[in-house]
Amino acid sequence: MASSTSTKKKAAIEHPTTTVILRYAHIAPRKSRLVAHLIQGLSVNNAQAQLFALPNRSARLIEQLLRAGIASAKNKGMKVEDLFVKSAVVNKGPMMKRWMPRAMGRATPIHKVMSHITIVLEERAGKGKASRFVIETAKVKKKQKETERAADRTRKTGKTPAHDAVAKAEKDRETKEGTRTAAQAQEKGFTKKIFRRKSV
Repeated sequence: MASSTSTKKKAAIEHPTTTVILRYAHIAPRKSRLVAHLIQGLSVNNAQAQLFALPNRSARLIEQLLRAGIASAKNKGMKVEDLFVKSAVVNKGPMMKRWMPRAMGRATPIHKVMSHITIVLEERAGKGKASRFVIETAKVKKKQKETERAADRTRKTGKTPAHDAVAKAEKDRETKEGTRTAAQAQEKGFTKKIFRRKSV
């Protein structure tokens, strides 16, 4: 009876998880582990914000993998706001050996190490609600406002923003050409007065 009770308790504690794996990533495990350990235990929103701010090349790979994990969790019907990174593990993959020619007939070995990156996301109620970051920049908001304004202008005038832009560009070009022609004519006359090829 005791064993069956403990089994039931374990089953009750288990939370839904999703696992994503990136195999044969062309980066050394030593470099990608630094980034993977940084996001472990964070909510997916905070983890994305951390990876977005990091300059490391491995951060781009792990960010793509994390997005794949979020998409997988959505397909399974899990709530994205309750997801957090349960574990982020980087294992060593195969190593490609290359040689670089050096002086006096020598050769130096080059070891190109690969990585297998595994991320496990777990859904736990209330785990990711107090997020410190929001992945929405001011530029995105500004662009949305500009699009809305352009749509309103199109509705009112019946002309598209592209049509207005083309008309404005043509007008500016005509003005510039007229100014340039007048300036050239003036400069030509002035030069004729000063410089003569043959002396009189």
